Amino acid sequence: MDLHGTINFLGELKANNNKEWFQANKSLYDDARGEFEQLIAILIPVIRGIDPDVDVVSPKECLFRIFRDVRFSKDKSPYKTNFGAFIAKGGRKSPYAGYYLHIEPGASFVGGGVYMPESHYLKAIRNEIFENVDEYKAIIDREGFRKFFGGIFGEKLKTAPKGFPKDFPDIDLLKNKHYAVTHRVEDDFWFSGSLVDDVAEMFSALYGLNRFLNNAISNADKG
Repeated sequence: MDLHGTINFLGELKANNNKEWFQANKSLYDDARGEFEQLIAILIPVIRGIDPDVDVVSPKECLFRIFRDVRFSKDKSPYKTNFGAFIAKGGRKSPYAGYYLHIEPGASFVGGGVYMPESHYLKAIRNEIFENVDEYKAIIDREGFRKFFGGIFGEKLKTAPKGFPKDFPDIDLLKNKHYAVTHRVEDDFWFSGSLVDDVAEMFSALYGLNRFLNNAISNADKG
């Protein structure tokens, strides 16, 4: 598996982010996206072997569009300069925790979990942690998890979230706005002969967290 074409295309796109260049190089885009789709097609059964709740079967269920929504953005660049795929129960728009790949020259990462959850899901996750804090701490303190992800990514509240006691000893664990993780990788990560095995190792380390989060999200859905 070799994504040289994907990295090269995205690098060129970053320097020429306009419709004229994109249309003139549509074949390069098609080839690059095809490489990335091939990787996702290989990874889907691998991930389903790690996490039996993942039910997607095709890359199209997982890949994000390259076209940017510029309606409310000061940046009117029409295209994203990355390819991303979210492999989870229900596909890329799912509220469930899943497994994410982001390929972008100089800014690639492998990650997952839940990013920007809806408020009722976020409350359910916090409640799950509050009620099972030792289990949660054991998951995020595991050597394999720490090896790749270190901790939870993203913004945190400055004070205790509404509805939870401020004197809870592990209140800091409830302040996250996202329960997502990332592991930065260099461009040559995508050219490695062990790419699939390396990604599988990271996602295996992530599975425990995703299972914990998805238990909370599933309970919220049940009402």
